[in-house]
Amino acid sequence: MLTILYSEGGRTEQRLSVDLKWLAPDSPGVLWVDLASPTPEEATILRTVFGFHELAIEDALSTTHHPKIETYDDHVYLILHGIDFHDAHHRFATHDTDFFVGPRYLVTVHDGKTRSIPHVRSLCSKASYFLDEGPLALTHRIIETMVGHYRPEVEKLSDKLDKLERDIVEEPSPDHMKLILALKRDVASLRRIVHPQRDVVSRLARRELPMVTESLAYRFRDVYDSLVRMTDEAAFFQDRISGLLDAHLSSMSNRLSQVMKVLTLISTLFMPMTMLTGLYGMNVKLPSLPGGDHVQFWWVIGSLVTTGFGMMTFFWTRKWW
Repeated sequence: MLTILYSEGGRTEQRLSVDLKWLAPDSPGVLWVDLASPTPEEATILRTVFGFHELAIEDALSTTHHPKIETYDDHVYLILHGIDFHDAHHRFATHDTDFFVGPRYLVTVHDGKTRSIPHVRSLCSKASYFLDEGPLALTHRIIETMVGHYRPEVEKLSDKLDKLERDIVEEPSPDHMKLILALKRDVASLRRIVHPQRDVVSRLARRELPMVTESLAYRFRDVYDSLVRMTDEAAFFQDRISGLLDAHLSSMSNRLSQVMKVLTLISTLFMPMTMLTGLYGMNVKLPSLPGGDHVQFWWVIGSLVTTGFGMMTFFWTRKWW
């Protein structure tokens, strides 16, 4: 879908086509062209109207590309990612958003799944100064909104780690291994998204591009600080997951040790009983205990009970039971 917004003289309107004079560096207005999951016919505007480089157009229309920033003679090309946590698949889904930033225009290309651009576009219709501030300021607002959407997803991940920590301590279960590995994939996905975007925004925050004014640099620096914090949190989550994995394995090992301890005690209790029953079950003449033949059975039963009780008492005094 192709959406064209043009602002001039404090008034923002949606247009059906692009006037080439709006692209001039001295144009009095600001143009924003948004391509959401564009058709081949809609995508031709990138080549025929704006004249962007073929490789940049190819990257913009591709599904996924690494975050980056490239400079051309009359514009800057950026690729940044929005995120959306898919809990059922335990992964952060990425949504490419491509920015072509010129002196008086901004072109965005995305797959139509992003939440940030529709939000900013709706605000532009209500507040014309969003576009009047300039294309790079508008780019900052979109990036700031994208990064703002990271925070709830990161907090969801933190809550999952907190819950898993409690469960491992209070109710250890072999099923926790699957959850730990799933969260490990989540954190790896988060780091893979946030870290390169931090590097891209840092170039804007350091004013490496001529079009970045001092006031905009401060605003990009605030976005950069947010990405740095999220990068640090992702590293901290990685350490927590490593600790959870160690705690889980230790808990399972202790549980196995307790099971083996009980089985060993049971086997030890029955060893002398097995010997006595085997001895008196032999088909040979054995010395008789006091009493007649009908009393011998009860002597054996009494010996078994006494031996078992004695061993249990010994284990209890040694704190083995």
